Amino acid sequence: MPTEILMPALSPTMEEGTLAKWLVKEGDTVSSGDVMAEIETDKATMEFEAVDEGTIGKIIVPEGTEGVKVNDVIAVLLEEGESADDIGATSAPTAAAQPTAAAEAASEGSSNKAAPAATPAPAAPVNDGNRVFATPLARRMAADKGLDLAAITGSGPHGRIIKADVENAQPSAVPAKADGPVAKADAASAAMAAGPATDVVLKTYADRPFQEVKLDGMRKTIAARLTEAKQSVPHFYLRRDINLDALLKFRSQLNKQLEARQIKLSVNDFIIKACALALQEVPEANAVWAGDRTLNFEKSDVAVAVAIEGGLFTPVLKDADMKSLSTLSAEMKDLASRARERKLAPHEYQGGSFAISNLGMFGIDNFDAIINPPHAAILAVGAGVKKPIVGADGELAVGTVMSVTLSVDHRVIDGALGANLLQAIKNNLENPMTMLA
Repeated sequence: MPTEILMPALSPTMEEGTLAKWLVKEGDTVSSGDVMAEIETDKATMEFEAVDEGTIGKIIVPEGTEGVKVNDVIAVLLEEGESADDIGATSAPTAAAQPTAAAEAASEGSSNKAAPAATPAPAAPVNDGNRVFATPLARRMAADKGLDLAAITGSGPHGRIIKADVENAQPSAVPAKADGPVAKADAASAAMAAGPATDVVLKTYADRPFQEVKLDGMRKTIAARLTEAKQSVPHFYLRRDINLDALLKFRSQLNKQLEARQIKLSVNDFIIKACALALQEVPEANAVWAGDRTLNFEKSDVAVAVAIEGGLFTPVLKDADMKSLSTLSAEMKDLASRARERKLAPHEYQGGSFAISNLGMFGIDNFDAIINPPHAAILAVGAGVKKPIVGADGELAVGTVMSVTLSVDHRVIDGALGANLLQAIKNNLENPMTMLA
């Protein structure tokens, strides 16, 4: 019997995506693990691998199609001995998943049009009694990670567990029961609907020329998450000025010595290291909010905001307290480069307990950043500016001063604890040699 290939959930929060590119065509033979397509989620473009072997009998969703719902049929796979005649009426894309103009143009003249039929119900996870269905690769990965396959929700055909499901699973995770796609969609819609209704806004500006810009998946996610964060997280703000003179001098010396290795450290590299070490010095602040409890971490996983066209990513530098400045610099450059190309995998931009948002390079002196839940804090970094300062001997001098603001979740971190964390960050940046000890 032909096997329906379904739109996969490539991240825990994915509800729909864009089928950006097919890497196979009808008649091609594929094996488990072969890359068949590139799929755009709200954050990245990811490769979609085959979970079974067979021949591509029919491509239902043409490349370039937007808004393809998770578990919609996108193609049909034939097993040995089957032919295209065995394919019955196959589900077409949902009404929301219409090809873009480019996809329509590319598919003109093609005779491979899907026969219209009812949209299939989302496939339930396959678990027949004590038997859980998963691909061989997913089973090996789960065994290596010590994960219980029964606790993982499959996104493959008919709920089969595939590689991406295992990669996104947490060791102690169990399938969500009350926070399904419908609940998430309702929350996102409610968040984006905050403020005047669309028709009211349109009427207000009816006499003015304007262009409507469609929200892509990333912008919708940003709108929903930040609205939720600002409304539900009790923010408070702590501000300090940091003297950068010692750091700039030390950085210049290090960069001269690192020229032969083609390494150039940025001020942001020092800020990442300073925050990672501060979380070790004030471990009670190295935590996240988890609804009815907090999770306190042993290592410092620091997220750093990276601006891209149409939005931003927050790639996470894991174990940042244990890494050298040169390692952090190389890793940050790689993550930032791939973020701008939307090539990051979910595990590279999810997680962390603390974030940094640096707008100093844009000439911003200071600002207040919004916490990215479930993080407990985010450091907003301004530009280093020449200012008059009073030296230790009481004499007036000119120094390079950077203003920073720590936004704190009061449910996790109280005022004194937040002040201690910010003081530790300041001490590290004003005494940069100690970060190498």
